[in-house]
Amino acid sequence: QVQVVESGGGLVQAGGSLRLSCAASGRAISSYTVGWFRQAPGKEREFVAVITWTIGNTYYADSVKGRFSISRDNAKNTVYLQMNSLKPEDTAVYYCAARSYGLAYNARDYDYWGQGTQVTVSS
Repeated sequence: QVQVVESGGGLVQAGGSLRLSCAASGRAISSYTVGWFRQAPGKEREFVAVITWTIGNTYYADSVKGRFSISRDNAKNTVYLQMNSLKPEDTAVYYCAARSYGLAYNARDYDYWGQGTQVTVSS
């Protein structure tokens, strides 16, 4: 099975950028569909972006489309989430998660989770 660890969170001003990393170990990350989710205080965990196994198709939540970009570096066994034009409403703990096989948007369909990384966007 795979283990994933997130990094790259921090404090940034509105309009700024951050790049989150999801480093995998144990198995090749290209063998998994990898999603990014986020959870703000008092809110449910929500889907942000996903990259599918093998082919690497990408899909985004409407709230981040055009601002966030998910990508994968097979040589580094890492998935990235590039976040541009950040808004205060993007403030949340961001989680990387992996699942075997196909596309899924629901957090409960993912089997392997990281510990999360905090992203705070100040206005």
